[in-house]
Amino acid sequence: QVQLVESGGGLVQPGGSLRLSCAASGSIFSIYTMDWYRQAPGKLRELVATITSYGRTNYVDSVKARFTISRDNAKNMVYLQMNSLKPEDTAVYFCRARRSNVDIWGQGTQVTVSS
Repeated sequence: QVQLVESGGGLVQPGGSLRLSCAASGSIFSIYTMDWYRQAPGKLRELVATITSYGRTNYVDSVKARFTISRDNAKNMVYLQMNSLKPEDTAVYFCRARRSNVDIWGQGTQVTVSS
């Protein structure tokens, strides 16, 4: 069973950058599709980016050209590089691992974009 721990969140000014990390432990990491979600106060959780076991990526329109998802299977890590951050990117960001009937979430990391 995979366990996920996110890190890298914090306070950043508009226009700044952050890199979120998600460390996976346990089962074979490389077979899982990995997602980054976010949830802002009073809003539904939103899928931000996905990377498949083959490395195919997909993004929600609002972060395209600003965010990049990547994975390092040798290190059991998935990353979300976030550039040109906006106040509306403020949220708790969650990492998710999924495959067949497996669906695992991390505890989340807070990202706050404010001057």
